[in-house]
Parts: sequence; C-alpha cells; structure tokens
Amino acid sequence: MAMRKLYAGAKLREIRGRLHLTQKDFAGKLGVSLPYLNQMENNNRPVSTAVVLGLAQEFGIDVTELRAGDSERLISDMREALADPVFADAAPPLTDLRLAASNAPALARAFLDLHRAYRQTHERLASLDEALGQDRYAAPSPWEEVRDFFHYCDNYIDAVDRAAERFAEKAEGDLVAYTQAVLADKGVVLRHEAGQGVRNYDPASRILTLSPRAAPETQRFQLLHQYALLGQAQLIEATLDLARFQSDTSREIARIGMANYFAGAVLMPYTRFAEAARDTRHDLERLSIQFGASIEQVAHRLSTLQRPGAKGVPFFFARVDQAGTVTKRHSATRLQFARFGGACPLWNVHQAFETPTRFLRQLAETPDGVRYVILARDVSKSGGAWGQPTRRFAISLGCEVKHASDLIYADGLDLDREAAFQPIGISCRICERAACHQRAVPPLERRLKVDPNRRGSLPYEIGN
Repeated sequence: MAMRKLYAGAKLREIRGRLHLTQKDFAGKLGVSLPYLNQMENNNRPVSTAVVLGLAQEFGIDVTELRAGDSERLISDMREALADPVFADAAPPLTDLRLAASNAPALARAFLDLHRAYRQTHERLASLDEALGQDRYAAPSPWEEVRDFFHYCDNYIDAVDRAAERFAEKAEGDLVAYTQAVLADKGVVLRHEAGQGVRNYDPASRILTLSPRAAPETQRFQLLHQYALLGQAQLIEATLDLARFQSDTSREIARIGMANYFAGAVLMPYTRFAEAARDTRHDLERLSIQFGASIEQVAHRLSTLQRPGAKGVPFFFARVDQAGTVTKRHSATRLQFARFGGACPLWNVHQAFETPTRFLRQLAETPDGVRYVILARDVSKSGGAWGQPTRRFAISLGCEVKHASDLIYADGLDLDREAAFQPIGISCRICERAACHQRAVPPLERRLKVDPNRRGSLPYEIGN
C-alpha cells in the first residue's frame, strides 16, 4: 500500500523558529538544498524521508509532531462554522479547508474568531440584548478564549508540567505534609472549616480554609491549587504573558486554569504517571488509588500526556452535564467536539447518568470512518451534607481502536465485528449521516426533501 504523502510546511516552520535557525542553516543541518526546504515549508513538496530522519537524528525531534498539530481540529472547527446558514451558497470544498489549515493556520483561526464574533452578535440581536454594539462583543467570551487556548496547546503546558513534576519529586512521597510546610514558610495558616466553600483564602490574614466535607482528593487538589497561585505565580504569569489574552477577565480565568493544571500535574507527575498508566493498561480505578486522585482527575490527566518525545496514548476527554452540554473537553485524537449545541445523543456518555458508579464501554465509528473505544462514567459530586445540592456530571474517555491493546477496558470487546461499532457523530448540525434515528435537527450542509405522503424515522429525507 502506498504511503500517504506528508505535507507539514507550517509545522516545519514552527520547528525551525523554535530552534532559532535561518532557512539556510536549517537546510544545511538537514542535508537538503535551500530551495527544496523552501518548497517543503510552503507545502509545494511533501516532507521527504531524509528530512524526517534528519529531524530525529540532528535535533531529537519527535517526528510524530509532523502529523500532530492543529490541522484536523482547525478543519473540524471550520466545517462547523461553515455549516452556518450564512454560508449556504458559498461554503468552500473540504480540499480548500485542508489547504487553509495546513498553509495558513493563522488565517483559519482569524476566520473562526470572526465567525464567533458574528454568531455572538447575532444571538444578542435575537435576544434584544441592551448592550448590543459595544466593542467587547466583537471578541470571544473570556471563557471561550481560555478554552480555545488550552485546546490549541493540546492541553499540555510544558513549563508548568515540568515545574509540577519537580515539586512532586521534592515532596518525596508525602505530598500533603510537604505542601503544608511550604505554605507555612510563606506565612499561610491552614484551617479546616465548613461553610466557606470548598476553598477560601484571605490574602490579608493569609488564612487558607478548606472544607472538611470535601473528598480527600478534592482537598489535596485545592491545597496544591492554592500553592500554585502563591508559590508558582512568576511561572504562571510568564505563561499568561505569552498567551496574550484579550481581556483581564480571560487572564483571570486562565490563571485558575493554570493553577488547576499545576495541581493535577503534581498529584500525577508526568513520568511516573505515564509509566503507571502503561503498567495498569490505563485502569482508572487503580490509578485513582495509586495517586490519590479522583476518577475525573485521572481521566483528564491521561488526555494531557502529550510531552514531545514521551507521549502517551492519544485520548479524548470530555465532561458533560445532564443537559448534554460539554463543560470540559480536550482531544488528542482526530475526534473533535461541537463548539455549539449539544453532543451526539448516541454517545454513551449520556447513558452514564442512568448507571451511577459503573463504567460503560462503547465501540463507535465517526462519519470520517475512524473507530474508537469509548469509556463513560458518572462523576456526581455530593454537596457533603444533607440538603446540599449534588452536582451531576458524566465523563467520557476514548482512544482510536488501534490502541485497544493498551486499554484494559477493551478486553472482551469484539473489535473485528463491523456491527459492533455504533455510528456516532459530532453534532447533528454538521453530521453527514442521513439515516440516523436520533437526529435532532437537519444537517445545515445538505438539502432536504419533504414528502407529505411518506414518513420514515424522520419527517424529511436528506439529499446529497
């Protein structure tokens, strides 16, 4: 079978910039001519085998980086944006989207920002928002901006991750005692009292209060979160400076995200956690016990194992609420999540609410023909006392079926039977499946045929 040609011009330019080399110097070290390198960087030629070997041998580059990156998710995001009715007569073909994502990723992101601004303004017009027309509506919401920042970083922040790993090594196994001692050296007094939320820190008195009603893993996480804000402030601020968020609110939300990232990476240090994940074949319950983390924290951490040269199994991770809204999301796989609206109802994560504490397994196939092993479980969070509300969530963790041997949850599944794979999509509005019995709305890219004399599973037929 012929190998698919690899066009990775944008990634080559990114690697060269990271190494601070001119095109001439880069070409010389790779053993190719300057014009040939120029053609590869502009996607006029595919990346040659000699260049791939040169990147690995000369610079120690993880060559899987050439196939990684933003292209697939940019294509998915652009396809969803172009499904908007405003583009009904002008949507470009998929080949053009692939060219834009590969050759001009900055332009593709600018298009997505522009469409997001249009959509937000349109929605506010529809709801007669009094603040229509103010300049801040031309930008993405702070929450979306931060979500997209982590999304396009592959949910892996190298400097923060490595700092967390060094902190965990210094703790020498007694993480809570070490963190408390470090905070005490900074003048922080730790108390355990109910009634002030899960965590409350008073900068004036330097009193940190944790709720004794919270689960032990939650208390550990919040203790580390507070240390990150106080003890790793310089690193976090430097990382935020590089992100160049458009508003102070975005920066504040991202600061919380960075502290959460640090806390999770300390609880589950990269090298040790990645090794344990391989040894247990990604058994979430065993990893949860071994690292003193919750099931959700373990699943989320598995999706961040994207360190160059030491990558884990590429997972997607998502958390949904009972309304089907995706409240957390990340994908290191080709599967991307809908930016607008709910998730596919055929996805097993929605069934997890019906079976508390049980893991649900699913073999699924997306419209692009990629097959996945998917795990789902509810992660409801008690309020800790009678009369306090329970927060209901479910999580989903999945990988492509080619990694099934590395996943204990795939044992016993019939991976060779075609009918075992359930067809799922991203969201109804961009799903290409014509015969889905659970379709909520018609696909925006396809024409409809309505026949009053005929009724199938849907009140319309989807044309080509």
